Amino acid sequence: MFTGIVESLGTICAVADEGAGRTLVVAEPVLAPALVVGESVAVNGVCLTVVERGPETFRFQAGPETLRRSNLGDLRPGDRVNLERSLRLGDRLGGHLVQGHVDGVGHIAERIVHGDWHLVWFRCPPPLTRQMVPKGSIAVDGVSLTLVDVKSDRFSVALIPHTLAVTTLGHKVIGALVNLETDLFAKYVAKYLDTLVAGPAASGADPWAALKSASARRPSP
Repeated sequence: MFTGIVESLGTICAVADEGAGRTLVVAEPVLAPALVVGESVAVNGVCLTVVERGPETFRFQAGPETLRRSNLGDLRPGDRVNLERSLRLGDRLGGHLVQGHVDGVGHIAERIVHGDWHLVWFRCPPPLTRQMVPKGSIAVDGVSLTLVDVKSDRFSVALIPHTLAVTTLGHKVIGALVNLETDLFAKYVAKYLDTLVAGPAASGADPWAALKSASARRPSP
């Protein structure tokens, strides 16, 4: 589990295909000495396991499912990546609860510059925006952000100067791919509503009547 507060920027120094998967070697001389083999690190928001560590570098293995759902398969030597170590019990939750299980890939559609601030629009698959609400949370390349506006196939966030300076979002260009993870609680709410509506809808009944009925059956506080 992570918080979406990026600790540092690493640099991809080597990539190699490994069967259907891929290995990634990341250089970050400050973070590397603190890591141990077997621990989890979010790389651009993707939870990966450290399989090897050197004085200044560490190596990960990414499987086919990870490559299919994220932008890790497009990384090349020299690319920068956001890094965050896993959350420990008792740590401050500065962002929001992030699992490191990417839901899909979007891309930067527009940047609107307001002085040192950027309003950025991202396009993504419509099923993901169903799990977003204005002022809710979203993890973009592992960065915990607050949603400003949500449309059917896109959403916007406001990036403060600090976020632009210490994460990959400060230098990614229009069209650049980003990993997206929607809010954990939004997933459960969406799943519950889909299940609740699916039964009455399949039988021709009014699904909203079923929702009202379910709400009425809840015990009073």
